[in-house]
Amino acid sequence: MVKLDIIFGFEPKVCRSESCRGHKKMVIPKEVKSVIQSLQKADFEAYIVGGCVRDFMLDQNPKDWDITTNAKPDEIQKIFPKNFYTNEFLTVTVLTGNKKPELAEIEITTYRSEAKYSDKRHPDQVKYAEKLEDDLSRRDFTINAMAMDLPRGKAGENKKVIDLYDGKKDLENKIIRTVGNPEERFNEDALRMLRAVRFATTLDFKIEEKTKQAILKNNIWLDAISKERIRDEFVKMIMADNAAGGIELMRELNLLKYIIPELLENYGVKQNKHHIYDCYQHLIKSLEYSAKQKQNIYVRLAALLHDIGKPRSKAGEGDDATFYNHEMISAKMTFQIMNNLKFSKKDVDKVVKLVRYHMFYYDVDEVGESSVRRLVKNVGPENMADLLQVRIADRIGSGVPKAEPYKLRHFKFLVEKVSKDPISVKMLKINGSDLMQILAEKPGPKIGQILDALFGLVLEDPKKNNKKYLETEAKKFAKLPEKYLKELAEKSKEEKSEEQKKEDEVIKQKYWVK
Repeated sequence: MVKLDIIFGFEPKVCRSESCRGHKKMVIPKEVKSVIQSLQKADFEAYIVGGCVRDFMLDQNPKDWDITTNAKPDEIQKIFPKNFYTNEFLTVTVLTGNKKPELAEIEITTYRSEAKYSDKRHPDQVKYAEKLEDDLSRRDFTINAMAMDLPRGKAGENKKVIDLYDGKKDLENKIIRTVGNPEERFNEDALRMLRAVRFATTLDFKIEEKTKQAILKNNIWLDAISKERIRDEFVKMIMADNAAGGIELMRELNLLKYIIPELLENYGVKQNKHHIYDCYQHLIKSLEYSAKQKQNIYVRLAALLHDIGKPRSKAGEGDDATFYNHEMISAKMTFQIMNNLKFSKKDVDKVVKLVRYHMFYYDVDEVGESSVRRLVKNVGPENMADLLQVRIADRIGSGVPKAEPYKLRHFKFLVEKVSKDPISVKMLKINGSDLMQILAEKPGPKIGQILDALFGLVLEDPKKNNKKYLETEAKKFAKLPEKYLKELAEKSKEEKSEEQKKEDEVIKQKYWVK
């Protein structure tokens, strides 16, 4: 194997610190070691490279593993028969058989260099490179331009990090900096401007000043990027702990107007006496709370967009300003925003519902079960928990200190109650039509009384809810005097009412309501 200093013509910067070679927490998986060793045995160079090296050095589990080598794609395929190669970027994906997603596939890419990017998205031409140095020089940020060397025959031991662009220093200082000239990097792929914000958000780093200025100067290039690629970066950002900070950073760098320009309409728009923040701050605070609570993507998106239509519905100024029907306008805008970003129809429908119904009215003494039942029908039982989380985020975003007041807890109790099947004769394994056929009876009060009497038996012992058993008992009840059958039915109704009260009490205790 050729020595690194001969490849580069100088002594490369190699990190030999404990943080790079000592990693007591992090271990390179055997599948990765095996790929490296197989390439080395075939007399090729092979290095772990990119984001997985960054994550490894941060003691974080890499979401995937990438390897770079001087072997050509056809040579890689000969070494690893279980593979697929379907792209033009010299990357062969090796199938390891591991069931873990991050280890099931390992990407091996031949050293490459890239020519001009005419469309600000893809290189006009991808060429083989002879040296690792050339491959690292084409990468986006210093923290992603490091390679890890596992010497021959010692894969997993004496790990050395090859760091030509002070990536380790930027990791330590929590800095996002491009490799080389930032304008050149962003000219190659304009999405890198958004990736800079995403890394700053997910890693809680700062963007270096020259890199930041280059984004401010060239952000218009982002308009050339496909909405699908923008959406993927946006989703990663929105799922970060500091999602709200990511949105604000995009606004500061003039990137937000290429993603959700409607959010900018809210900036500086004052609200009424019920809010202490302006419209934009309110949405940011709502998202911030949702992220803090580790909510799912639907709740986070709805928290960010639930009041986005307020500026378009605002009437008046000061404490008495109104925003009638803003939830309807916000739902329509959310539909347009998410479709523009190419979210799936399922995702769009769910978030739009959360936005549309987040203003549901509820008062313990005024709203009954029928109103709650209609809301559950409109939103969907499967979405009610998320809707409540959006409502809570909305409250916190309004400056209210208490996330879940008594009214909201009582509402949750009622939602669970109406979402459950009520205790009724409908639960029986036999119905009125069955009885009329079995007993040769016409429709009338007697059929209902027999059903109630049968239900009393099942309340005492649920195991008796068996169609054959109930048919037998129904025939017995049919022969009883009318007065006695009526008494049995009334007694069953009373028992049913008591049983329902007990079940309601259990749900009430769950939500600490009376």
